[in-house]
Amino acid sequence: MKVLNVKCPKCKTSFEYYSSASRPFCSERCRMIDLGHWLEETYTVPAQNLTEEEQDRLMQILEVPDEEQ
Repeated sequence: MKVLNVKCPKCKTSFEYYSSASRPFCSERCRMIDLGHWLEETYTVPAQNLTEEEQDRLMQILEVPDEEQ
């Protein structure tokens, strides 16, 4: 059986990855805390501001008519 010790991404506690039913978290509690953050939209994905040219190109790709922009 493989043994892989990792740190929980939520609480940083070290645990044996393959024996955790809640992986990649150490426990159900950490898994639910993380899920709560996603559901409350606490986590965000950084985005860069597009130039006007990039916005125009994106609209062309998406085929969005000008009146909906």
